Amino acid sequence: MEGAIGKIRELERVARELEPDADTRRHITDRVVRYAAGFLDKIHDGLAFNADGNDGSGLYAAPISEEPLEIEAILDLVEKNVDTPALNPASGGHLAYIPGGGIYPAALGDYLADVANRYAGVYYVGPGAVRMEHMLTRWMSDLIGYPAGSGGDLTSGGSIANLVGIVTARDARELKAKDFAKAVVYMTDQAHHSVDKALRIAGLGECIVRHIETDKRFRMRADTVDSAIQKDRQDGLIPWLVVASAGTTDAGAVDPIDAVADIAERHDLWLHVDAAYGGFFILCDPARNMFEGIGRADSVVMDPHKGLFLPYGCGAVLIKDRSLLGKAHYYQANYMQDVAGAEDEYSPADHSPELTRHYRGLRLWLPLKLFGIRPFRACLEEKLHLARYFHVEIQKVDGFEAGPTPDLSVVTYRYIPKKGNADEFNRRIIEEVHKDGRVFLSSTILDGKFTLRLAALAFRTHLDTIDTALDVLRRAVKRVKAA
Repeated sequence: MEGAIGKIRELERVARELEPDADTRRHITDRVVRYAAGFLDKIHDGLAFNADGNDGSGLYAAPISEEPLEIEAILDLVEKNVDTPALNPASGGHLAYIPGGGIYPAALGDYLADVANRYAGVYYVGPGAVRMEHMLTRWMSDLIGYPAGSGGDLTSGGSIANLVGIVTARDARELKAKDFAKAVVYMTDQAHHSVDKALRIAGLGECIVRHIETDKRFRMRADTVDSAIQKDRQDGLIPWLVVASAGTTDAGAVDPIDAVADIAERHDLWLHVDAAYGGFFILCDPARNMFEGIGRADSVVMDPHKGLFLPYGCGAVLIKDRSLLGKAHYYQANYMQDVAGAEDEYSPADHSPELTRHYRGLRLWLPLKLFGIRPFRACLEEKLHLARYFHVEIQKVDGFEAGPTPDLSVVTYRYIPKKGNADEFNRRIIEEVHKDGRVFLSSTILDGKFTLRLAALAFRTHLDTIDTALDVLRRAVKRVKAA
């Protein structure tokens, strides 16, 4: 036994290296905070995209090993191999895809959440953490007009949120495996690809997906949904789900939610609204009317790491009837028999695929409490105006044509050369923009055409950023012409 105790003591001595003393903690924290401060001090002067060929492979020169590395050397690896190559998502010049956020207090919220390591999955063991998450999903539910009895969950992002919504819809409509090949989903070809992925993961890959026609602004035509449902019923199929978008990724389009809700109610279909990108624009007076009817949806997805400028890793799914969320995701294990709930609170683990989960609430709650809602609303409205400004100004640049006036903050446009292949010309424009690096723009395919797009959502994107983008595009056209 003495030998065993000696072994335990020796292991304990080494294991305690995982618990640094106060001086070591201060040293590590000081170096990390200095590094973060330096990163932020240079954020407005650095590139949005670094095309120098660095692919981060320098990390492999310092493999995971038995021996420790000093914090200074670790941060040097991070700077050279992670924070320097390719896209800088924290830059205001990130105008591609749907930009994320990264507001500083959210990082402090994550720091506190990680130090305390509160478990936000089960009410009994983390009542405060769970109540905080419920407070946030309740606030979002109020924004869209959901009644008491609704509920939701903070997820890692829109993909998991869409999956939770679709699984809830599947079980609420009591679809069985024998029904899948006859079950019909209605959405446009502008719906986010995560919806198709969620259908497949949820076992619904055999479902029939009807791509509903869109108008010239890439918005769902509600009248064609109605006729498609009627025909499918007549043909003995099982219409069950309509997916509307409130801010598509390609064009930023907002489907006519209220009209689609009329049809879904008339035919008793589940209405799911993917508002991952656009949902928080409901805070802004100029955009609020576009979300008319969203409170009639059975489920809604919103991403705080988009419209509330949080770091990546925070989405949300909201369900009008919270009991259906629990019905689809609840599970009780023997080892959790001591975990009791409260009548007015539910455990997020019973409303989500996740049992172990990050305590996501603090990264959103802390900034909302620290700043209040007003600057978030102003930042969102600013992006609406910036998009409209770019839409007007890009058409003043000889050779460019723009797509529809943006519903939200995504603008589509392309250059029409006097001769040659327009798709190839625009592809080369994007390549030149990326070489320049001051801003990062992206492209897509709309109506079969290679189309450029600008997405103004990063909280550091302001008027000077858009003017820089216009300058970069002018210069890119000249370089392509000269090549």
